[in-house]
Amino acid sequence: MLIRRAALLDGTVVDIRLTDDIVDIGQRLDPQAGEQVYDARGMTVIPGLHDHHVHLRSAAAALRSTRVGPGEVADRADLARVLAGADVGDDGWIRAVGYHEAVAGPLDRAVLDDVSPPVPVRVQHRSGVLWTLNSAALAHVGLPDHPDGRLPSSDPTWSDSLQRNESGLAEVSRKLCGYGVTGVTDATPDLGVDDVVKLKVAHRRGELRQRVHCLAPGKRILHDTDLDLDELTAWITTRHAAGVPVSVHCVTAAQLVVTLSALQAAGTHPRDRIEHAAVVPDGAVAQLTECGVTVVTQPNFVFERGDQYLDDVPAAEHHELWRVATLSRAGVPVALSTDMPFGDGDPWQTMRAAVHRATGSGAVLGAGENISAAAALDMFFGTPERPEHRRTVDVGQPADLVVLSAPPAEVLRDLDADMVAATLIAGEIVFERS
Repeated sequence: MLIRRAALLDGTVVDIRLTDDIVDIGQRLDPQAGEQVYDARGMTVIPGLHDHHVHLRSAAAALRSTRVGPGEVADRADLARVLAGADVGDDGWIRAVGYHEAVAGPLDRAVLDDVSPPVPVRVQHRSGVLWTLNSAALAHVGLPDHPDGRLPSSDPTWSDSLQRNESGLAEVSRKLCGYGVTGVTDATPDLGVDDVVKLKVAHRRGELRQRVHCLAPGKRILHDTDLDLDELTAWITTRHAAGVPVSVHCVTAAQLVVTLSALQAAGTHPRDRIEHAAVVPDGAVAQLTECGVTVVTQPNFVFERGDQYLDDVPAAEHHELWRVATLSRAGVPVALSTDMPFGDGDPWQTMRAAVHRATGSGAVLGAGENISAAAALDMFFGTPERPEHRRTVDVGQPADLVVLSAPPAEVLRDLDADMVAATLIAGEIVFERS
């Protein structure tokens, strides 16, 4: 393919010749025999976006799940109403997602029994790390005597008994193509070899168009109730000895502090990552810099959950939430992601949140953490293995590109997914807006 009259982000207008990779760039390239020509007419061309932290199977399942978060459910009676009207899946279960205590307080099996129909029901907390099951569901997974029905998402002793939903990936992939996402990193911690193979097969078949990178088996989720510094240090040491980088899920200050201490004791690998870094105390910034670890974070939650943070988090700590600017200034490598489906999968919304720090109501949360539009966009250009290494529109780079229906200045002003005119992966158009 030959893309003609493409504007790069610096304003330069060029022609770009593609195969699987970018093979030539020039001011005026003549079409070759049989070559497909795409006239960009001065529209902006950028590297395809890479979402550095998603959960593909969960995203596919979420398409057929009932949402019960604060935006959908107002109180306990409303929760009962929504669950009563929820579709029962082919497996006989109701699957609900996005729950937060602001809806109806802490959720356990007794509360869920009271508000749910007499079928197996499981409700996922919006953090993604916890499910609550009602009594019918607990009996189904062989845990009829479980005291509270609250089960970790990463515990295979119960989740392996569930029927896997293998559909929905194609729909997720189409949506991502429309956003200009050409690659994703699946950060699901319990992915086995079979799961990874299935994702690769789905990609080869064309069901999943994006290039897929998986963090497993080096991903670890921490819980504040079980923070063992010595055990975590030993786990990191073992992984590094096998040549495997680690990625550690840190959503609280305690989790981050313990992880940084473990990394300092065990030593670091060049591809070690901190996932989320939702809370970064001032005193942890220097440690992050010293460790050289990459932070993959999701400022989209400033927009999606910021008003709840304003209610729940002391004002003196607001600047510690979903930090980007402070980390960048300190020399910490930062990449952005959406955490789909626990966050909205639109990376452009993530960029806007990083730039404006606006909550859903329009309040500003952590104004000092805002970054420029160019920096936010750049943080989706990283390579899968090294998110801090940015891809560019240059000869030799993969022909994973996005054509945006506006000049560069307008692209950076609006950061809007509606500007995605076409998405190319390995030189093939996988999305084109009609």
